[in-house]
Amino acid sequence: MSVQLSEVLPHKISIYDTTLRDGTQMEGINFSLEDKLRIAKRLDHLGVHYIEGGWPGSNPKDSRFFEEMKNIRLNHARITAFGSTRHAKIAVDKDPNIQALLAAQTGTICIFGKTWDLHVKEALNIFLEENLVMIRESVGYLKQHGKEVIYDAEHFFDGYKSNPRYALSTLEAAMEAGADTIVLCDTNGGSIPQEIEAAIVMVKKVIKIPLGIHSHNDSDMAVANTITAVKMGCCHVQGTINGYGERCGNANLCSIIPNLKLKLSIACIDDAQLKSLTEVSRYVSELANMVPQTHQPFVGASAFAHKGGIHVSAIKKNTRTYEHIQPELVGNSRRILISELAGQSSILHKAEEYKIDLSKNTIDVRKILQKVKELEDAGYQFEGADASLELLMKKTVGDYKPSFILKDFQVVVEKKENEIRSKATITIEVNDEVEHTVAEGDGPVDALGKALRKALEGFYPILKGAHLTDYKVRVLDAKDGTAAKVRVLIESSDINEIWGTVGVSENLIEASYQALRDSIEYVLHRKSANISA
Repeated sequence: MSVQLSEVLPHKISIYDTTLRDGTQMEGINFSLEDKLRIAKRLDHLGVHYIEGGWPGSNPKDSRFFEEMKNIRLNHARITAFGSTRHAKIAVDKDPNIQALLAAQTGTICIFGKTWDLHVKEALNIFLEENLVMIRESVGYLKQHGKEVIYDAEHFFDGYKSNPRYALSTLEAAMEAGADTIVLCDTNGGSIPQEIEAAIVMVKKVIKIPLGIHSHNDSDMAVANTITAVKMGCCHVQGTINGYGERCGNANLCSIIPNLKLKLSIACIDDAQLKSLTEVSRYVSELANMVPQTHQPFVGASAFAHKGGIHVSAIKKNTRTYEHIQPELVGNSRRILISELAGQSSILHKAEEYKIDLSKNTIDVRKILQKVKELEDAGYQFEGADASLELLMKKTVGDYKPSFILKDFQVVVEKKENEIRSKATITIEVNDEVEHTVAEGDGPVDALGKALRKALEGFYPILKGAHLTDYKVRVLDAKDGTAAKVRVLIESSDINEIWGTVGVSENLIEASYQALRDSIEYVLHRKSANISA
């Protein structure tokens, strides 16, 4: 089968976001009403054309969402209510689901109906013809009330494989009843691009209204299937931010949008909106309480991260050597990682970033490179610990003076009855003045961190604005059992910045102290008046 791309490729695509409905079906995600309202505003700013807010009537939160959205003005998107065709044996004007959709008072309504004969017979337990009547009556009734109706043909591709004639007849029923767009759904996510292409060729012979695509990712094909559908002429694309969704997720709009715009030159959002894509991705991750996917294409923190020395050297000459697009186009940024694979180019790039004066082939560059390789061999990892790396480089070139000197610390964990208490005492010296403090915490590391900050905040009030946001422990050489070396990575932040630090030791508390110390030293060196941020 040969299809000329120029003959079918749409000039413009409508982006339909279902993060607030389909995305919430992902295990571990539960947006509050306020979360949904905030995300809707960000999606509108991104420039999507439809925001599916939820299923009105299915739960109080979704009903309140549609009420609240009546008072919020959007610049681009149309809020869409989602539901199903009428129930079997219930008249359409009496069906509570249909009436709840109308009560949401959205200009656009999306309803799904059964396409796969298996579902009609076994899930609905009705005759095939009755399902067609349900589709016609539901779409027609909503059109009579002046709504834009998007019809989601649930399980279309599985239905087409099972009974192509019946699957196509369900689409014809929706078209004849007045549907504005028919969306072909790969609900089980089991199709591959060739199957998508073959089915759409046949659909276009009988359906003469705009087509859309809704793909799930159970075969890791959701984005590829979506792009294939667009290349076959579909002009309406459904998906979620970060690919959130039930089971393996939905088609990921954070990949689909830049592929459409940058690779296929199809208008979907404008250049300025595209630059907010990474920010939106991370914003939704934050509200979903999900760890951002570091290696996610386009928007992941590692999407434009370079580690090998040869790569870094080439990137500095021409970024096209190892990057398929400019990261700034999607609001991301290039990162040069320092590791045992690093070369002089990596060190010089980091020195420039940290405002450290280094020249190529100098003894300081070689010292830093050697030190990094020695430390990584000992178990350190600087990929997520830029702050520790910056301090290391400053120490090597003599641009570092410790802000405090540790004299000693002690950590005690005590269990009384069913309660565990952790207490830390620490002694430090600042400018020949000795400070001794005690603090309790939820655990030994928490207690130690609180004691250290308590001792230092009187000397350095700037520390009050910084706090620990993440703590990770990795066991190295597990074969050594309880004597194994551990690596601790700590993430800290203030109102403007996030930074990472690392510590390694056979003793967990010592490794934690190293990372805590670097976190504080970074603030005092980078944020103080002596060293420009």
